[in-house]
Amino acid sequence: MYLGVDIGGTFTDLILLGDDGDLITTKALSTPGELEVGVFNAVRDAAARRGMSGEELLARVVSFGHGTTQATNAVIERDGARTGLLASRGFGDTLAIQRLMGFTAGVPVDRLGWYSKRRYPEPIVPRHLVREVRERVDHAGKILVSLEEGEVRSAVRELLAEGVQTFAVAFLWAFRNPEHERVAARIIREEAPGAYISLSSEVAPVLGEYERTATTALNSYLAPKVVSYLDAIEQMLRSRGFKGAFSILNSAGGVMPVSEASRRPVTLVTSGPTGGVMGSVHLARKLGYRNIITTDMGGTSFDVAIVVDEKPLMSTNHEAGGFHIATPMIEVRAIGAGGGSIARVVGGQLKVGPDSAGARPGPACYGRGGTLPTVTDADVVLGIIDPETFLGGKMKLDRVAAVAAIEEHVAHPLGFSVEEAAAGIRRIVDAQMADTLREVTIGRGHDPRDFVIFAYGGAGPVHCAGYGAELGVPKMVVPVTSMAHSAYGALAADLQFSTERAVLMRGGGGARQLYDGFDIEEIGRTYGELIDECLNAMRRAGVADTDVTLVRTADLRYRRQTNDLIIPMADELVSDASIADLVARFERTYEQTYGQGSGFRDAGIELTNVRVEAFGKARRPEIKPILPTNAPRSTRRSIFEPTLGRRIDCDVYNWHDLPMDFVASGPIVIEHPETSVFVAAGQIGRLDANANITIERQESGNGRN
Repeated sequence: MYLGVDIGGTFTDLILLGDDGDLITTKALSTPGELEVGVFNAVRDAAARRGMSGEELLARVVSFGHGTTQATNAVIERDGARTGLLASRGFGDTLAIQRLMGFTAGVPVDRLGWYSKRRYPEPIVPRHLVREVRERVDHAGKILVSLEEGEVRSAVRELLAEGVQTFAVAFLWAFRNPEHERVAARIIREEAPGAYISLSSEVAPVLGEYERTATTALNSYLAPKVVSYLDAIEQMLRSRGFKGAFSILNSAGGVMPVSEASRRPVTLVTSGPTGGVMGSVHLARKLGYRNIITTDMGGTSFDVAIVVDEKPLMSTNHEAGGFHIATPMIEVRAIGAGGGSIARVVGGQLKVGPDSAGARPGPACYGRGGTLPTVTDADVVLGIIDPETFLGGKMKLDRVAAVAAIEEHVAHPLGFSVEEAAAGIRRIVDAQMADTLREVTIGRGHDPRDFVIFAYGGAGPVHCAGYGAELGVPKMVVPVTSMAHSAYGALAADLQFSTERAVLMRGGGGARQLYDGFDIEEIGRTYGELIDECLNAMRRAGVADTDVTLVRTADLRYRRQTNDLIIPMADELVSDASIADLVARFERTYEQTYGQGSGFRDAGIELTNVRVEAFGKARRPEIKPILPTNAPRSTRRSIFEPTLGRRIDCDVYNWHDLPMDFVASGPIVIEHPETSVFVAAGQIGRLDANANITIERQESGNGRN
């Protein structure tokens, strides 16, 4: 058996895949402060459906994939470790300067002009916990000034006296020659045995002293919370009979052993959202979709990513908490729009989010003390969510409380009926999500009509009919795993390891070939060394070389620019021809990203990093849905249809009862124990051969994907 788990702000999602392809999904409430408790509650629920105890189930599980938000939460809540930073003399203010990017890091585009709202983020490492030491290495790795070991020892003792728990070491050009950083690490271990240490030459061996320093500092800042959590959940699993492989989903779309995750916790910052993206990629390949938009609407946020030609868009510079992380990550755009997003009237206008009621007190209908109206309350009032069947009947919702909250805070102030107010809440949140989808598609030069939306998360299937129609995509897919899709991604993802090397080379300019000036032999030699590192890491994880796929990429930019694009190498052999192809790919990608005619080849080109990713093939059984052959049974329920603006009777189906050839015109509701799918008026809902639900415009049976 195979388990995947994803912990969200409101629910812990679990997916269990049997050796025969039998699928079980379940949810349990997240337990803040003791997240492992929520995990075992979900395990126990899945086990009960198999007729066994939680311990019996865990004893039969051979692989456990886990997506976690621990690193994300530590950044957002600023409750990481007290970290000390050792820097080269003269570079102690690197974190504070931030290349002047701190004012705008993480600020939504529509608020960039609000100068009064701009603030530098709270420091990861306060200036009084930064120590400069005498040393200098030049850009070629030559030692110009030897490291003063006495200064390092004194600095470490001073930081320990300040209560520092972890250390980060980021010396200038250390990725060219890491000797000084390694000596500093040895001294720290002598002075503070057992202290967590991050070296920039190991965590982020790339150009850019700010990004490299921030990544290294964040790695140490996050370590104690992430490592203690991983230890706690693994101990819980082992103590209850689990003997299989335990792996953690990283931000680049693969899983890694706990030992590697503990060494580089900064690579887990977007672990949770990445799971849904990779689950969608896996399913899209099976269904034959090359271009997809992944949409995860949970209790607190709406996470979006785009996949072009079966590959998620990646970024080498991700913002987290106002600082920048220089490790490859899947680009995931998030806004505060979820089932728990709070609706209120401000200045006579209805606004939804970005603040959320969270898991506690939660929406008013949860009956946990919440009194403010949320998106989930609106769905209950409209009749789209049935209070009696929520979470398969395990959690009864209070419709009266939802009505009261919307009446007091929205309907009465605006002079609307409660149902009109609820429909307004739904339309606004759907429009906000559609705006985000436009930004990641049209804003990047992509036509939404060339994409299929994948909708998942607790609220994604409830709302995709709205934001999909608003965007104008031809088709939406609600996966059979949608209610635990991020957990499915953690289960289905391949083992992944990546390593990179900064190799600043400049070429082209004027009439010369763009790659004139690149050292082809050095590039080939560097790729060879990185490949050896990746294969050795896979061997340590028990993966045979024959089961490893290697992906070579390079970071390129026009000269004097500050942002790179990640470009794949097509050929295994590094030659003049393969480098020429690489540069041509860069120019095409640049204009696809920034617009026709935006390239400026006369400036020349820079190769800044080369990277190798290794993927160890995950051997999992395919999901084998059991589909009935009888005609589906339905009940009737009165709902207030938000697109029609009136009450109407609609058919309500049980997802598990739908036959393979099921087709129905909206409005309809398809209920699952963990979610509900809403098909609006003017749309058609279908069930495909793999038990996924597709939603299309009624007048169009085929999209352009």
